[in-house]
Amino acid sequence: MTFAPLVVSTLFILLTSLLAHCARKLTTKLIKDPFVKILFEEAIAAAELCGCCFELIIIADNFGVATYAIFLFVLTIWWSLNWGDATACPYTHLEEYVEGKIDIRKMLLKTFAELTGGLLVFKYVQMYWALEISDTHKDRAFEDCKADLQVPMFYGAIVEGIATCICRLSSKSLGDLSPKFATAIDSFIGTSLVVAAFDYSGGYFNPVLATSLKYGCDGNTIIEHGVVYWVGACAGALLSIYLYKMPFVQKFIHGSSDTNGSIWDESKEE
Repeated sequence: MTFAPLVVSTLFILLTSLLAHCARKLTTKLIKDPFVKILFEEAIAAAELCGCCFELIIIADNFGVATYAIFLFVLTIWWSLNWGDATACPYTHLEEYVEGKIDIRKMLLKTFAELTGGLLVFKYVQMYWALEISDTHKDRAFEDCKADLQVPMFYGAIVEGIATCICRLSSKSLGDLSPKFATAIDSFIGTSLVVAAFDYSGGYFNPVLATSLKYGCDGNTIIEHGVVYWVGACAGALLSIYLYKMPFVQKFIHGSSDTNGSIWDESKEE
């Protein structure tokens, strides 16, 4: 296969990122209420995430998981630098609710905004695929999708849960310690976990992303989808809250009083 289809996919991802960037700028300019603004930003971030990841499916199917991983690594860095306070991920709000930082109303509204953005963006993706600019998009706009879950439901939930927990623990520790290249480190860890889980659950670690890309696909029931991608991921995120506060985890991350510092000290700027 030539690289022309990869160029087409790259241009679609760039277009999607540019449109989302412009939408964020417009939101900042027009909406003054902070909470309403973050709701729009969550919807935009979810639409950008899911729109790009629909195209990453094309890349993975035609150019392999390694190419997919490179794109995901770069995109994760871009999202981290451009989304501001938006996360496009429901369990971050669940964590905030459990920690008493927001009430249940705000948690549900943010989740609804993300689901809205994530689900509506498929029409945009479908329009692009229907143009069939490259062979890799041929018949993809209206074909029946297939679920990524390749293991029993409970195993899939464990995979999504453990990987989500590791992702959240690494993000929390990097956020606290702020080592040099923290964004790239976080992206590398997340991308590595996605690749590791790719042939088991698909490696979504985000309920909105999984719902946008795979809800209703052949091979999964509604219950299976909910347990693996919602219960599994959310349970992993909640587990990370309690694990991160445990003394042995804090000692491992920050270092004890009789050591020279944390495990990230060598990554910090002098």
